[in-house]
Amino acid sequence: MYKKLIHQFQSPEKVLNASEAQLKKIDKISAKIINGILGHKVFQDKAKKELDLILNKNIKIVTLTDSSYPVLLKQITDPPLFLTYLGELDNSSPCISVVGSRTATAYGLSTSENLSYLLAKKGFQIVSGLARGIDTRAHQGALRAQGKTIAVLGSGLNKIYPRENKYLFNAIADKGIIFSEFKADTEPFPSNFPIRNRIIAGLSCGTIIVEAAKRSGSLITARLAGEYNREVFAVPGNIQSKKSQGTHSLLKQGAKLVENEMDIMDELHHFIHSKKIDHSTPLQNHKTAHYKCCKTAGPEILKFLGPYPVHIDVLIENSGMNSSQITSQLLDLELVGKVNRHQGNYYSISEENH
Repeated sequence: MYKKLIHQFQSPEKVLNASEAQLKKIDKISAKIINGILGHKVFQDKAKKELDLILNKNIKIVTLTDSSYPVLLKQITDPPLFLTYLGELDNSSPCISVVGSRTATAYGLSTSENLSYLLAKKGFQIVSGLARGIDTRAHQGALRAQGKTIAVLGSGLNKIYPRENKYLFNAIADKGIIFSEFKADTEPFPSNFPIRNRIIAGLSCGTIIVEAAKRSGSLITARLAGEYNREVFAVPGNIQSKKSQGTHSLLKQGAKLVENEMDIMDELHHFIHSKKIDHSTPLQNHKTAHYKCCKTAGPEILKFLGPYPVHIDVLIENSGMNSSQITSQLLDLELVGKVNRHQGNYYSISEENH
């Protein structure tokens, strides 16, 4: 309704000065909203106190009518009228959200961090919710890549939640952006988190669900992303893990399966500015190019493998190579019989090469 009111009256000031007759002409406007606008002067003192608090804490505000308001967020049906934030706005780089379980598995945590690291290296801003688990590691991955990351809170900017992420909160405020649409001292009430999820989905050209149970707030974010006509991605997990039931459900519904960052790039490369990606080689041929350049480097990965299967994400983390290099080398070694591939992207050295 905020968006509709601004569109009709052109500015917040004109909305607040509108008459009851003018407001009633707005399609589907409720009596509660009309009464709130007509009686807004009653709340002016509270609004001034909140504004003073925000300014004293060096918190910034961006409104729906500002040119610096995030472009994709403005396109959703119910964008926030304003956002309070710490950090520096950057609308020049595309955003992609990475979300998932607060009680993630080791596999989910490493996947979230590594995927975020690689996407940040490609030029994406990584959006997440600062929650424990997948969100925390997504932010950390982007920061490790010296990229930008955006945290969207389900509380006010004066109420860091969870408390153990205070250091991460400060790091993001220094290197990225922290958004909230709530008053500065708002506690992290459970009802706030589904509300903030629409901002996470709205900011982003795509949403990646790394690990999610059957009933999960991350699935709300995925549903909203679909409603906003944004891409929805899901990382497959262990079929016996309850923490992957939600992501597998998304895959059944048509979400795009993600094994590495190139699965994302294949869909969203057009959001990255031309200077950040080499267009001299068509994107569909990038994997082939990686394969050719890495073809002779196969033995390098052998020192990270043993007789027991190791997941590809662990190999990426331990070797420091990117997923394209690892995949190419493993394929070469598999073709010559030095490596065995197991279900779920696990690899081991073949028996004759132990």
